[in-house]
Amino acid sequence: MKQFKINVKDQLAFYFKICFVGVVILGVFSCSKPTPQVSLEERSLIPTPVSVQALEGTFQITPDTQFYIEDTLQTTTAAFMDKLVTATGFNLKVNPLPASDPSEGFIVKLSDQVAQEEGYALKVTADNLVLEARTPAGIYRGLQTVIQLLPSGIVADEESPIDWLIPAVEIKDYPLYQYRGAMLDVARHFFSVEDVKKYIDYIAAYKMNKLHLHLTDDQGWRIEIKSWPELTGIGASTQVGGGEGGFYTQQQYKEIVQYAKERYITIVPEIDMPGHTNAALASYPELNCDGKATAPYTGIEVGFSTLCIDKDITYEFIDDVIRELAALTPGEYIHIGGDESHSTEPEDFIFFMEKAQQITANHGKKAIGWDEISNAELLDETLVQFWAKDENAKAAVAQGNKLIVSKAAKAYMDMKYDSLTPIGLNWAGLINVETGYDWDPASLVEGIDSDDIYGVEAPLWGETLTSMKDVEYLIFPRILGYAEIGWSQDSLRNWDTYKERLAKQHHRFELMDINYYQTKEVDWDKLEFLD
Repeated sequence: MKQFKINVKDQLAFYFKICFVGVVILGVFSCSKPTPQVSLEERSLIPTPVSVQALEGTFQITPDTQFYIEDTLQTTTAAFMDKLVTATGFNLKVNPLPASDPSEGFIVKLSDQVAQEEGYALKVTADNLVLEARTPAGIYRGLQTVIQLLPSGIVADEESPIDWLIPAVEIKDYPLYQYRGAMLDVARHFFSVEDVKKYIDYIAAYKMNKLHLHLTDDQGWRIEIKSWPELTGIGASTQVGGGEGGFYTQQQYKEIVQYAKERYITIVPEIDMPGHTNAALASYPELNCDGKATAPYTGIEVGFSTLCIDKDITYEFIDDVIRELAALTPGEYIHIGGDESHSTEPEDFIFFMEKAQQITANHGKKAIGWDEISNAELLDETLVQFWAKDENAKAAVAQGNKLIVSKAAKAYMDMKYDSLTPIGLNWAGLINVETGYDWDPASLVEGIDSDDIYGVEAPLWGETLTSMKDVEYLIFPRILGYAEIGWSQDSLRNWDTYKERLAKQHHRFELMDINYYQTKEVDWDKLEFLD
C-alpha cells in the first residue's frame, strides 16, 4: 500500500510538471489537445461552385462522429461511406435522420429549399456538416465536393493515419449545362468492362453526368445484337493495328449502364452510320450495294465506308439494332452518328439520317447526331453534336434544335498536348491544358449563345490508345477543365486561378496511380502533399 501511494504521488507530480510545460509552451490553461484546424485555401474545388463562403472553424471526422442520412439516400451515399471507412479506418455509424437536425454530426437529407435538379447546399461548421439537395443526384454531386474538402487520403484504397478535417464553409452550387459529358471510343481499340467503370469513376468525381460510348466504327462492332450475331462474330474480331478486338454482351452492357446509374451518369450509346460502318459491312454482305462483304479494317483512315441507302434490308438492320439497344438503354438518347460519311451521296445521306431519326423515335428514344446531321430535316427533339463546321451548328440552331458543343480544336482529348506528346493525333491542332480550359461554348460561333446549347462533351477517340494508362495520359488533367466548363458559371472561370486549383489535385492523382500529363503550364512541384 505504501509503495502504491508513492507511485501515485510520483505520477501526479509528473503530470503537473507536464501541464506546466504545456502552459508555458502553448500559452493555454489546459493540457487537452488543441482542436486541429484546416483552412479552405488548403483544399481545391473543381468544378468551382456558384457560391463559396469561408466560415470560422473546422469540422473533424473521428470514430465518434455520428452520421444521419435520410433513408431514401442510403444507396446514394453508400459508395461515399465505403470510401470514408476505408480511408479513415473508423467504424462509422449511420443513424436514421431525426425529425429535426441534430446539433452535431454529419447530416445528409433532401430539401425543397434547393431548386435545381442537380444543385446542392452544403454548410460546414465546427459542430456539424449539413448536405441537402432536392434530388439524390444533387446529393451525389454534393458528396463529390465533400470528398474534395477532405484530405487527399480520401481517394486512397488504404487507411491513412491523419486528422480527417473539413474546413468550415457554406456552399451553394448547381450546374450551368444540363448535359456534361465525356466520350470513350471503344471501337478503334476495345476496352474492358472494368476499364469503362474506371472511366465512369473518373468523370463522376468531377460532376459529369453523361458517358457517350462510341460502340461501332470501321474497325470494330462492340455491342451484342442478338438478331444479327455476326456483328460480333466477325465485326468485333479485330481493332486498329490488328489486335483481337472484343465486344460487350448485352448483360455486360447492362452492367455498365447500372454502374453508371449508381453514379448518376447516363450512358449515351452510339451506333455510327451510314459511314464508319465497315465492321458491319464485313459481317453481312447484304448490307453492301454489291452484295459482297468487305474485308475487316485495322487502319485509321475515315470516310470510305457506307451502308447501302437503297436497300430495304439496310433499314431492317437499323431497326433491329436500335430496337435491341433501346431496350438495354434507360437513358433518353441514342447517338446515330452521321459524321464523315464521305462515300454517301449528299441526297442519300439526308434521306438516311431522316429515316434513322424516325426509327430511333419509333423505339422511344431521341436521336443525337454529329453536326453533319443538320443538313437533313431534324426532328424537334434531336440534339446536334457540334464538332466540326460552324455552318452546321448554325443550321441546327436555325431549325430550332439545341447543340452539344464538342468543337474538335478545343474539346477533343485525343489531340496531343504538344508536338512531343507520344500518343494522340494532331489533325485538329495541339490542345494544351490552357487551350482545353480557356474557352466559352457560348462564344465560339457568332449568333449562337447559351440558350442554344444543351451541353458540353469532351470526346476521346481511340486510334492510338491501347491501355488505360494511355487513356489517363490524354484525359488527365484536361478532363477537369472540361468538367468545369460544363458545370461552372463562365463568369467564375479564370485560367490563372484554375491552374492553382488544378495544381492542388496532383496528390490525388498520385494516390490513385493516375498516369497524368505533368504539364509545365501548372506548377505541380511547389506544392507538397496535402494531409
